[in-house]
Amino acid sequence: MIIDYLDSSSASDLDADLCIIGAGAAGIAIARRFIGTPISVCLIEGGGATGEEQSQALYEGMSIGTPRLDAGTSRMRVFGGSCNLWGGGCIPLGSRDMAERDWVPDSGWPIAYDDLKPYYERAREYCQVEAHYLGDGAFLTPLARAPLPFDADKLVNYIFARSPILFGKAYRAELEKAPNITVLLHANLLELHASASGASVRHARIGTVHGRKGVVRAQHYVLACGGIENARLLLLSNSVLPHGLGNQHDLVGRYFMDHPCGNMGTITAETPERLTRPYDRNLGKGPAPAFPEIGLSHAFQETQRILNGRVHPFAVEGSVPQGIRSLRDFRAALRPSVQEENALLEARLCAALRNAPANDDDARARNDPIAMLALRVGLGSTDIAKAFLQKLRNKPTVRSNRVELMGYFEQAPNPDSRITLAHERDALGLPKVCVDWRLTALDRHTYRTAAALFGNELASACGGTYRPAAWLSGDDNATAEVHTTAHHLGTTRMSDDPRRGVVDPHCRVHGVENLHVAGSSVFPTGGWAFPTFTIVALALRLADQLRAAMRASAVSEAV
Repeated sequence: MIIDYLDSSSASDLDADLCIIGAGAAGIAIARRFIGTPISVCLIEGGGATGEEQSQALYEGMSIGTPRLDAGTSRMRVFGGSCNLWGGGCIPLGSRDMAERDWVPDSGWPIAYDDLKPYYERAREYCQVEAHYLGDGAFLTPLARAPLPFDADKLVNYIFARSPILFGKAYRAELEKAPNITVLLHANLLELHASASGASVRHARIGTVHGRKGVVRAQHYVLACGGIENARLLLLSNSVLPHGLGNQHDLVGRYFMDHPCGNMGTITAETPERLTRPYDRNLGKGPAPAFPEIGLSHAFQETQRILNGRVHPFAVEGSVPQGIRSLRDFRAALRPSVQEENALLEARLCAALRNAPANDDDARARNDPIAMLALRVGLGSTDIAKAFLQKLRNKPTVRSNRVELMGYFEQAPNPDSRITLAHERDALGLPKVCVDWRLTALDRHTYRTAAALFGNELASACGGTYRPAAWLSGDDNATAEVHTTAHHLGTTRMSDDPRRGVVDPHCRVHGVENLHVAGSSVFPTGGWAFPTFTIVALALRLADQLRAAMRASAVSEAV
């Protein structure tokens, strides 16, 4: 059942066995595991069924660190979560990503890859990438187009799969039909109200932007609102414990990480397609295609004492023939203009999150009449025919002689990189989030070392010349020209020791017996892997643990 909490005819207060806050990849995965069981579940979502500017505004906040990070555009408040904007990339973390590394402070997960492997297997079904066989840190899928061979001690081709679904759309009907699942839309968590000792959660206070309020009472609670919001909501739950829930050691919000992204430089070559075509994500086939990504070998990371990372080569088009440009303008003019609020919001957020080189066509105005554009297409028929032949030969339709290298990196855990509460308040009357995103000398050392390897090895592979980006020539204190990929990690990190982490290896908040956290905020380190596949695996693992605990509790009560 799905209820819009804005509808005042619905009950203000609800009771359930399990309350899940956040209907993104993790929250939906957990809720689905309870369909058909006797356990009642309330799944709370602050946004609506589709994106709305009013709900999205609740994600706005401050950024005081370097680099800057806009909390209002790097995530989406809607049923299905920020994955409504994702590119579908699925790949597991590797065993070495989860291991302790003596050159990476605070590295090491309290669980091993083998603990997650069975849940990675099940995550394939949830993400609908079952056709791809799982390996340690990558899929083992044969590729239609062979990637470039590299010295395995330096660079490695890691294979990822692209999920064809958006979780909110794919699983909404299941949740709506399930008699034991109640989904609340537009129900924003105001606070997890704790018992007098702070050892348990008594109820969740919820409300709407129009002032309606109520509570959800449950036996167990799961916070699944993303790497920024999980920390913010724990800090906001401070009416009993002034510093917030799970924050007895001042760790909630600390160790905020992302996968910083930046331009590593340019390769100039006569045949750049030798480098770019094997990694072109527009050339995939099938409902869930697989693609290679170029990553740093573990041997190179260890010898150079750097973090993990990957690079993607983007072809930069040369002069576009007039006929091709006319055809592109004509096709763009035929697309219907976007007016619906959800589509406009998604377009705005996607533009803010762009992490690939800009295309000259992106900024072109196409205001000419359709008839004039069609005439230009006809006049450019020779160019179009040549491009068609190039496509038949599996070559680019527009010649290029330049490749831009975009690097995407693991970030070192850093307790000074953190999420806190701002003084400014949102429409619910709650303090907004403040993001203090900081890099370390290890991060900057990684960028310079990896860029040199990526640039020189890839230039050699296509007979080209590498020129590094200007910002990479500085020392350890130079400003790193990187930005967010909206992979928010680490703010409620996992650890056996409550003095080093917010949740235990079972994702239960230290010191709070009935509160768990799901999502990338529990990652102690993030590797370079797209985080969604690991988020889902951890969520499925947590769901099994909760089912077992609640089943045991029911049996105990019956005895």
